[in-house]
Amino acid sequence: MIREYLKNNILITDGAMGTYYSEITGDNISFCEFANIDKPEIIKRIHMDYIESGAKLIRTNTFSANTITLGISRKKVRQLIEKGYVIAKQAAEGKDVFVAASIGPIYEASFEKDNLDVLEEYKFIVDTFLELGTNIFIFETFSSVDYIKEISEYIKQKNNSAFILTQFAITPDGFTRKGISVNRIVNEVKSLRSIDAYGFNCGSGPTHLHKILKKLDISNEIVSVLPNSGYSELINERTVYVNNPDYFADIMADIKNLGVKIIGGCCGTKPSHIKKIVDRLKVKSRDGYIDIPTETAEAVIVDKKSNTFLDKLLRNEFVVAVELDPPFDTSIDKIIHGAKISKENGVDLITVADSPMSKVRVDSIMIAAKIKREIGIDTMPHICCRDKNQNAIRSGLLAAHIEGIRNILAVTGDPLSDQSKLSTKSVFNLNSFKLIDLISEMNKEVFAEDKINIGGALNLNVRNKDIELSRMFKKVEKGATFFLTQPIFDEKVIEYLSNMKREKHIKILGGLMPLVSYRNAQFLNNEVPGIHIPQTYIDRFDKDMTKEEAEEVGINLAVEIGNRIKKYVDGIYLITPFNRIEMVMKVLNKIK
Repeated sequence: MIREYLKNNILITDGAMGTYYSEITGDNISFCEFANIDKPEIIKRIHMDYIESGAKLIRTNTFSANTITLGISRKKVRQLIEKGYVIAKQAAEGKDVFVAASIGPIYEASFEKDNLDVLEEYKFIVDTFLELGTNIFIFETFSSVDYIKEISEYIKQKNNSAFILTQFAITPDGFTRKGISVNRIVNEVKSLRSIDAYGFNCGSGPTHLHKILKKLDISNEIVSVLPNSGYSELINERTVYVNNPDYFADIMADIKNLGVKIIGGCCGTKPSHIKKIVDRLKVKSRDGYIDIPTETAEAVIVDKKSNTFLDKLLRNEFVVAVELDPPFDTSIDKIIHGAKISKENGVDLITVADSPMSKVRVDSIMIAAKIKREIGIDTMPHICCRDKNQNAIRSGLLAAHIEGIRNILAVTGDPLSDQSKLSTKSVFNLNSFKLIDLISEMNKEVFAEDKINIGGALNLNVRNKDIELSRMFKKVEKGATFFLTQPIFDEKVIEYLSNMKREKHIKILGGLMPLVSYRNAQFLNNEVPGIHIPQTYIDRFDKDMTKEEAEEVGINLAVEIGNRIKKYVDGIYLITPFNRIEMVMKVLNKIK
């Protein structure tokens, strides 16, 4: 029935349930889904208000109805869904209005077992709706197509005539909250035969979605657009949206003329917004359409930056990277000196760590940009996920690209120390896999003409090296092309490298860290995760050695290991101890 309606009509949906409920009740804290049981008359009134405003489709008040979001039992969730569906059906009775099941995303990180639990939760929700007779399903505010294929096919198996609409939350810059571009989302969802329609809700106001839609080909597609009324602000501890029905309806009319079939509203929209849309779409120009000015895209000339490090890797030439630590304060003389000496000695790449061991240092991107600009050598900042959320990381990547940086090492990052946790909070909005995904997505959309070369960490000092290797291959699938190993000391690591199977395009740089003293060797072996130094190497040092004598032992040991591993790797990665760049250069020149 809904398919027939969409052939000849624009389907107008309701607006926001949650924000409108908050405005009516003054309750800005509780989940409105509980009102299906506690205040059913208010939920029915909201549905009726939208219907009277002209909505031809209303969504059940069940967006957050799952055990994880609400922290309740399945028995209670079932009760909320059943009550929500009954209320919506009562409101629509005799009014020729469609009722759709509203299903929101389930936060998968909340599950302690595995992702199968997430899928089982969706199936439970879907089964409850199917038992009630639901044949229209709207999956709303999703950030990826994860679980969409499985659950939509599950619905179709049980009711092949069910109509399934999947909507994604897109930020104003054209990405989901997981950093996936709108183009990729559209391509992925269009490939799913079990999906009848797709669209966008939440995340952006109408103008931003209008701009995003104009860049998409939505011809011959059933597409929905349900934006927020605009951008929210916080007033007296309450999230408030601007009351703008006329403006909202004007932009929605423009959106309709792009070929959108389903139109409505999300956060901040009220019955007044829906009524204005209905009134606005009745007004047509002489030829039956509202004129929309067309923006002409200007040709963009890209000044592609050189990346000699990547060029050498692609030519299968041996490369050398040197890691320099950014300072704890504003003194940058040592790191600039180290970069200059490295360039003079033929180093291909300077890497800059991102506050390792959670100790605050100067921002890795800022230092890497300064070195590249002033010294003229390729740089690679490490970017970790501990201190910045996804927005801040994307912002930093944009800045890095502007500064000519074309190599990034994506790492999860060391956790905060127990003492730091007292005053500082970890973010970990992403991990290394998701960060690689994010950069790869930006390479497709933002940096398409001049991509960033993505590196990953490879820790072969772990007991189960095969698992670590499988993690490396997973990172390759997501877009990483080269890997830096943890410092190598152990004979077992060298043996594993010699037998490791990998494709030729996967490049590995073997990590070398010259030891500077007996005390240094003991510290690294006992207090730094991921490093194991055999006792035979530690015994080469003596507590009573002079600084010069200890350095000589450390240099010879690093050269010995470097000469052993170089035939199994595509380059070496020298980690500079205590800014002793001259020591590292001695190692490098002896290995050469």
